Amino acid sequence: MANSVATKREKSLQESGSTTRSIIIIGALFFIFGFVTWLNSLLIPYLEIACELTKFQAFFVTFAFYIAYVVMAPVSARTLNKLGFKKGMSVALGIMAIGALLFIPAAISRTYIIFLGGLFIMGSGLAILQTASNPYVTIIGPAESAAKRISIMGICNKLAGAIAPILIGFFLQLEKADELKSEIANLSASERIAELDQMAMRVIPPYIGIIVVLLLLAFWVYKSGLPEVDADEEDENLTASNLGKKSVFDFPHVILGVITLFLYVGVEVIAADSIISYGSSQGIALTTAKYFATGTMAAMVLGYIIGIISIPKIIKQENALRVSAVLGILFALVAIFSSGYVSLAFIALLGLANSLMWPAIWPMALADVGRFTKAASSLLVMGIAGGAIVPLAYGALAENWNPQQAYWILIPCYLFILYFAVSGYKIRKT
Repeated sequence: MANSVATKREKSLQESGSTTRSIIIIGALFFIFGFVTWLNSLLIPYLEIACELTKFQAFFVTFAFYIAYVVMAPVSARTLNKLGFKKGMSVALGIMAIGALLFIPAAISRTYIIFLGGLFIMGSGLAILQTASNPYVTIIGPAESAAKRISIMGICNKLAGAIAPILIGFFLQLEKADELKSEIANLSASERIAELDQMAMRVIPPYIGIIVVLLLLAFWVYKSGLPEVDADEEDENLTASNLGKKSVFDFPHVILGVITLFLYVGVEVIAADSIISYGSSQGIALTTAKYFATGTMAAMVLGYIIGIISIPKIIKQENALRVSAVLGILFALVAIFSSGYVSLAFIALLGLANSLMWPAIWPMALADVGRFTKAASSLLVMGIAGGAIVPLAYGALAENWNPQQAYWILIPCYLFILYFAVSGYKIRKT
């Protein structure tokens, strides 16, 4: 059966064009994932000024974006079952374009709730897109090199995240945002409103560009020769193991894995999306702090490269997760107890600590689940909601305590990740 499925895959790939072309298309999708996702690091401090928000309110940017993964989980499955994976990806890109379109009336009216609505819709489209595109990473080439392709896609994602703050920061004219932030207390009410309205309007040109790119990519994917994925055929490849188990909840290591992934995504989003705002609280200009957001992504790319070279030849994935968790704890503590550029640099270095967690947590959580693999995978995808909840908790602490001390929230998260890496993934229900 496995040989039959493999033969059908190879035939489908031959009919649809070269493997290289398929990798380029999926790589472009992962680039879009990263660009749209990690742009939030710039939107948080920018909208905090433009919409006159508290720090807690500003972190609803991440909440609106990531909560869509939970809300859209069942919708994503139904959409892909009805449309197929390739058409589903095109539709998802169109949904993301609609979300980006909402930024225009949001900017014109300077209404935060409309910005959040646009972010939620973009997150919804991205949830479908992620669900559809990830299977292609494993089928567009030999199975033995799938891990390498996953790492390549991760690099595409994080490179986009490195570029986004710099590119969009140029359009948003951050130097003027810094000036306005320091002068706003001295402006009259009418002058303040006029300046903030003008600031909000600067969001429109880059988002028009994002809309155009999303629509062009949707058309490209729709017209491409990407092979379709037969989900039922893939199911036949799963072993009929664990016949004594009644549901995915009979696997304690899966549940612990979901919690671990929830916390991992939370700390990753905090590190990437809070850094510009945190830099501003340390007296560092937004025009400078945006480069630290890029540094976070660059550190993650470095981590991916290290993973490609070292796992599993030099270090096992569970050991890599342990090292990553320990580094996360150490870097967070240095960031908390230092100040200025040093503190900001260690928040950026959390990108290195976080980089190997996603590829390590997934296989450790899915080990030995057999016929419950899809159910376990869907639970893990819902764990991405950690990007909605944990950063919002950070925002509340930053508002009521201070932005630096709020990073204490990272410590228990990394400790739990360390627990999973040491013993949690071994727990089995007999």
